[in-house]
Amino acid sequence: MNSESLLKPSPLIPASRPEIIQSLIDGVDRYNPDNVSILEEYLGTQLNTEDYDLMANLAILKLFINRTSSNSNNRYQFNPHLVNEQVINNILVKSLTAIPNPDFNLCLYLLHENANVAKLVELQQLLEECKYQEFWKVYESDDSYKELTSDAIGFEDAIRKVILTSISMTYQSISAELLSSYLNLSISDEEFDSVIQSRNLVNKEGIVLVPTNYDNEAKPTVIRENIKFEQLTKVIGYSNEL
Repeated sequence: MNSESLLKPSPLIPASRPEIIQSLIDGVDRYNPDNVSILEEYLGTQLNTEDYDLMANLAILKLFINRTSSNSNNRYQFNPHLVNEQVINNILVKSLTAIPNPDFNLCLYLLHENANVAKLVELQQLLEECKYQEFWKVYESDDSYKELTSDAIGFEDAIRKVILTSISMTYQSISAELLSSYLNLSISDEEFDSVIQSRNLVNKEGIVLVPTNYDNEAKPTVIRENIKFEQLTKVIGYSNEL
């Protein structure tokens, strides 16, 4: 059994991060608007692969930052002329694939809300609430959702990995039919078997068995009642009087 939790925070320094990006993040150049194109190009690499770099993506948003609160004294406008809505959408889409980590909310805090952001927030809430069937229903109900995520290659597969991580943390066994609905795959589809096998899950006569791990293992509750010796002598003394 794995003694570590399946829930791991997004790495501060991903192994795939290029040296030029590392130097930008470590130095004052991260606040230089002339470098936004370098960071955006790196985001493009993330979109075409499974790579993901939260800190680099936050650096882009901090260069864009244009957040206005209801408090008139709380206005931030650093480089609003650099704002690229498509880049913002792509950063949020990549952060969806990091759920249940709080990456999406960290990005969202730096943004003002618009129609596209609101749609991605809806998807995020459904994933965090584990309403997977409803997630896929909403995602496929309007082509605009797929348009928002179209730049992220393998987005749907990445979301299935998010769902499987949550399932593996919660269940030791689950109905194959129910799991297939969570993954939005047909139980008779070869892809369903391939996806669950990639996480070492086994479909046995309609029941998917999940390997025991740190998160889904039943942990006994130990109840300890402490009593001071002075209290014990009083109890014994009282019993002798009866």
